[in-house]
Parts: sequence; C-alpha cells; structure tokens
Amino acid sequence: MPTSRSTPPLVLKDLKIDPDIFEKIPAKFACHYKVIPIKFEDGTLTLAIEDPLDLIILDDISLFLGLKIEPVSASRADILEAIREHYGLGAETIEEIINTGEMAGEIKLAVSKTEDIEGLAEDASIIKFVNQILVQAVKDSSTDIHIEPYEDELKIRYRVDGILYDIPIPQNIKYFQSAIVSRIKIMAGLDIAERRLPQDGRIKIRVGGEELDLRISILPTQFGESVDIRLLSGKMLYSLENLGLSLSNLEILEKLIRKPHGIIFVTGPTGSGKTTTLYSCLSKINSKDKKIITIEDPIEYQLKGVTQIQIHPRIGLSFATGLRSMLRHDPDIMMVGEVRDFETAEITIRVALTGHLVFSTLHTNDACGGITRLLDMGIEPYLVASPVECFIAQRLVRIICPHCKVEKKPDREILREFGIENNLNDIAIYEGKGCESCKFTGYKGRTAIYEFLLMTEEIRGLLLQRASSDQIKKKALEQGMHTLRMDGWEKVKKGITTINEVIRVSEED
Repeated sequence: MPTSRSTPPLVLKDLKIDPDIFEKIPAKFACHYKVIPIKFEDGTLTLAIEDPLDLIILDDISLFLGLKIEPVSASRADILEAIREHYGLGAETIEEIINTGEMAGEIKLAVSKTEDIEGLAEDASIIKFVNQILVQAVKDSSTDIHIEPYEDELKIRYRVDGILYDIPIPQNIKYFQSAIVSRIKIMAGLDIAERRLPQDGRIKIRVGGEELDLRISILPTQFGESVDIRLLSGKMLYSLENLGLSLSNLEILEKLIRKPHGIIFVTGPTGSGKTTTLYSCLSKINSKDKKIITIEDPIEYQLKGVTQIQIHPRIGLSFATGLRSMLRHDPDIMMVGEVRDFETAEITIRVALTGHLVFSTLHTNDACGGITRLLDMGIEPYLVASPVECFIAQRLVRIICPHCKVEKKPDREILREFGIENNLNDIAIYEGKGCESCKFTGYKGRTAIYEFLLMTEEIRGLLLQRASSDQIKKKALEQGMHTLRMDGWEKVKKGITTINEVIRVSEED
C-alpha cells in the first residue's frame, strides 16, 4: 500500500543501496518519473518517490517492470542527487542515443569519420548532454571542467574550491567521447576535423540568468582529445573589501594603488587568485579621469572602461612589444599579465620609472621570492629598488562550511609548527564535519591569505647591498610583515579556515 504523505521522508544518503538493484529500473525511467530503487525482496521493488500516493506513476512503473511496487517518500532534491550519483550525469540522455537504434560498437566505429562525428555532435541528445555537463558545473560552483580520455574510460572532473572531483557518469560514455569533444568544438568555433594539434577557443553561455565566459582548451592525447573548460563569471570579480585582506593589509593596499607611479607585484603559483586581486585593484581605481590599459594572456574578465589587449606571440604581439605600443596611448595605469622574462621585466620597470603606475604578477613562492626572481632574470638591484613599491604573495584557502562548522581541539604539535606555545588550552579552532550543503567536504567557498613585502628604505638598502632573501625577510618581519602562515593563522582563529588548509597551501616559514 502507498505510504501516507505524513510519513517523514527517507534521507537517501544514509542508506546503503545494493548497486545491482539499479539494473531493475532503466535510467530513462528513473529520470522521467524521478524515482530511485532502494531494495528488491520477494518480488517487490521498494522505490523512493516524492509523492508515494501518485498511483498513476506507480501503476505505470509496475506495468512496465512487471513487479509489485512498494513506494516510500523521499525529497525531490535527494532523489535527483541519488539519480546523478548512481546512474551518472546525463544517464538518461546517453540511453536515448543508444536506443535510437545505433549499437555502442557501431557508434565506436563510426566516429572515426569526421562527417559522422559532426552529425552525432549535432544530435539533440549530445547537445543536451554537453549542456548538462555545463549546467551542473555552474550549479556546483566549479572553476574548471576536465574531460579526460583514457584507454577504457572517459572521465569528467570538476574543480571546486581548488580541488578536483570525479563526476559520476554512465559507463558507456566512452563511446561518445569524439562526439562530445566535437560538440564543444562547434560551440567554440574550432576545427572539428583537426585532432592532431592543440586548439583554444571561447564560448559565451547564460545559465539561470548568469552570463559566463568559457575558455576552451583542446589537447591531443594518446587516447583522444582532452578538454579543459575554464568557467569565468562576472560574479568572480570582488571588491578589495571582499578579497580576504586583513584591515591593516587593506589599508596598505588602498594607499599603494593611489600612488601616481611605481610597480605593485602580486606573486604566487597558478590558480592562487593573482588575477582576481589585480582586477579588484583596477576596478577600485578605475575612473573617468584615468586611462587604464592591460595586456594579458588570456583576458579573463572584461573590465568596463579599461582597454584590454590579448597577446598573440605567433604574430609577434608579446608582453614586451605590447608594452612598448601601450606607452603611445597615453596611459596613467597599466597592467602586465605576467613578467616572464628579462625583456618584459626591463620594460615594465622603465615604464614605472617614467611616471606610470604598473601592476603585474610573478610566479614565486613568497613575497621575498619576487626580488630573487627579478634578479635572476638579470635585472640590476637598483632597477628593482627604485620603482617597486610592494610584493604581495597570496594563496587561496577553502572556507569552513557554515552549515556544519564545529569546534575542535587543536593538535598541539601542529600549533607548535605555527609558533604557538602558550595558552594552548584557551585556543578554539573549527572544522566542517561535512554536510549536504558542502557535498560532505567540510568546506564551501575560498578566501585568500596574504604576505605584504613593502619596499621600505631599509629593504631597498639591503637590496642595493645584494643581501640574501633570508636577510631581507628577517628585516621585513622586524618591520611588522605578516607571512602567509601568520595571516592564515589569523583566519584559523576567526573560524574562517582550518589549520590543515593553511599548511596545505603555504611553505614552511
């Protein structure tokens, strides 16, 4: 008999469901009727359904399967998540393609021909499946989608808060990898016949009223083409106040970006949020009486009122050549996406010396490493000491999920790593237990930790004396510099992030 609506709904994630039971109901039925099988016993199939009194759906399923159905109540959100987890993202869509009469083996053979791939890529079901990949990535707040071919499988992974997660997908998706890649190429205006060379493109989409810019990179591999999709949203642009800066660092940065000339370097590895920080600085000082020009690789966000240039090394437009041309456009403020070599570094410095404010990035582990990197490129110490105002190192740490945040006892050994020796019993720190809201990771969202090396007269003096990086760092600490770990520890004490996160992203002091 159908269960009463007053019965509390089951929490599906708490159940251990035998994987074999999903063979009882095809993905198409599960998706269409929004049901999930729970157990099969004595010829009776127990199904989770939002409305256990919906006799029309129950009769349809019973008639199709030839089984007695025992319905139990579960929330729609729980059912949809269980369908995705057990059948895989887009399982219904893939089943539709197979059921059109094409056997999986035939499709595998057919996709060796470009015209067949193009036809399948324009198939409504493939279009729907690719759309599902994109929409789900947006819902999960992903920054990247990885579509990776291997010998016997195709993997789809999302990067959420800096960590990669496998996405459940149907096992037979491997047969459609060429069609999926071709669909993405068509959307990005790329050559679907070219499978030997890397290709790059862009797609603009709108999901739930939000406009996103997708940056596409295709890479040929041993088992087919690998795809990386970077999701860029206007929502990712932050004000300086929302970057995660401490009040003291925020005050310092606001003063630095108001200077009439000089260089501000932001340092850190790829994916540490350097571009976001630079864009936030430019947005803060952008006004009608300022001419701002950027040269980037690539342009990640479009800034209103800012002239942005994309480099094209193949045709001779590099950071260095672009910088020279930018000077003829009477800029007040310039941004150089990255200083990678001596030529770019030298021109950037000379631009600042001629009365311009310049923002740029370097790939170094800490703020003092920025000085070392420039010297290693061949820049003379006096050319670093004179125009550079500050080196800002940064990393991104995950934020503790507010829905499952709990207090925990700190590990004394780890605290000692942070130089915390006294009053250990008085220290309260937090972690996330894991819940539905954060997909049981304990984290939701990211913020930054910072290290500001201000080029004071004393630091400039040490640089001119060719002092070591350690000597410069020691002097900076004496003058009040907070290292990445010190800034991270402040965020740990405030319950923003965890000790493990700070250790994960920062070097030993």
